[in-house]
Amino acid sequence: MAGIDVQTYMFSDDGRIPNNPDLPLLVYRAALPAAGVMTQACRALFQRNGWGGIWVNGVYSYHHYHSTAHEVLGVVSGFASIQFGGEGGQTFEVAAGDVVVIPAGVGHCNRGASADFRVVGAYPAGQTWDLCRGDPGERPRVLFNIRETPLPATDPVYGDQGPVLEHWKPPA
Repeated sequence: MAGIDVQTYMFSDDGRIPNNPDLPLLVYRAALPAAGVMTQACRALFQRNGWGGIWVNGVYSYHHYHSTAHEVLGVVSGFASIQFGGEGGQTFEVAAGDVVVIPAGVGHCNRGASADFRVVGAYPAGQTWDLCRGDPGERPRVLFNIRETPLPATDPVYGDQGPVLEHWKPPA
């Protein structure tokens, strides 16, 4: 897929946030139209490419992750500093037009955003999210869930091609 600016990042289990041992976080810079990025257009794009459970909001300002679903965030307005990977992870600046695909288990936390920051979020077909915060009692269950979460059949932006299908492979 020529012309796609994709960045990949791996995060280690920090004892609280498990992250994902096999799948990288994917950041697509300027993947959505730069001018006139609209919520409805992003929703339609994700839905057309088989990602559902669509919602529109911001990102929680505490570390959390989902053990039962992968997640895509399409930034439709504003900008934010989002920390991925838990307390020891990495903070990224995201802005309107950027898309982030988060593997099951990877922590994320809003560290500050513009007043107009909004994302469209979605999940691969058939996946429903849970909300985990890294509490000790959730650990055995979530490690199992992360391993068992199936890979998506499509890329949320590019459909039958794209970075998800190129970078996310079944563990060997």
